Amino acid sequence: MENCVFCGIVSGSIPSKKVYEDELILAFYDLEPQAPVHVLVIPKQHIACADEVDESNSAVIAHIFEKIPVIAKSLGLTNGYRIVTNCGQHGCQSVLHMHFHLLGGEQLHGQMA
Repeated sequence: MENCVFCGIVSGSIPSKKVYEDELILAFYDLEPQAPVHVLVIPKQHIACADEVDESNSAVIAHIFEKIPVIAKSLGLTNGYRIVTNCGQHGCQSVLHMHFHLLGGEQLHGQMA
């Protein structure tokens, strides 16, 4: 999608520090980490947010959740981690391309900010 920073990362026109990539998804380090390990996992297909998940694209979301444990293990997140996604303005979604924050590397606080 035009002007989508994550689509630019997928295409390679915007650089990123990749952690994992396959034909459906890409994982890369967040530029503004909120934990010692903070990786974004995105579908390569442009899906704006959870509101756009339907039967035509839900398999890629399932694939993300199949791969998150693999990615977490590769990052040494053996004591647990948090997965967060935001949807829309009131959900504090800053990039309108569905993405999952994979956070860990230390004891995370129980309350979400």
